[in-house]
Amino acid sequence: MKRAFKIGFSFGIPSGIVTTLGLMVGLNSITQSYLVVIGGILTIAIADSFSDALGIHFAQESENHISHKDIWKSTVFTFLSKFIFSSIFIIPVLIFELRIAVIISVMIGLYLIFLTSLIMARKRNDNPLIVCSEHLIIAIFVIIITHFAGILISNVCGI
Repeated sequence: MKRAFKIGFSFGIPSGIVTTLGLMVGLNSITQSYLVVIGGILTIAIADSFSDALGIHFAQESENHISHKDIWKSTVFTFLSKFIFSSIFIIPVLIFELRIAVIISVMIGLYLIFLTSLIMARKRNDNPLIVCSEHLIIAIFVIIITHFAGILISNVCGI
């Protein structure tokens, strides 16, 4: 149970956060539409959560030493963590003006990445500065790239 929980959540949390933030930032850069951003968040929360859970399921099945029950536990924990951590970004969008909601979501997401990385680094006795920096740089890179991709798409398509 502990291993399945760790696998599911250690994959689902950063994946849910980074994927959702990237999508939110990109869609906001293209459309500035509440409906489109909320639709994107819900799509990620549902489709990508199931997809990643299935991916974990396949990966676990490819390892012969893991029980069928543990495979399913990892699958469920991956889905739940990804779904929950993707869905939380709907809250700021429902409360604030969209541009502000995206900024708040990015700040919340980066804080959660930092916190998760810090916990992981401490459990592994790794240098927290290195682990946190590495993970935050990757997340920030995704956010920046999707922002500029959204601007490019908006300009090319005349949206």
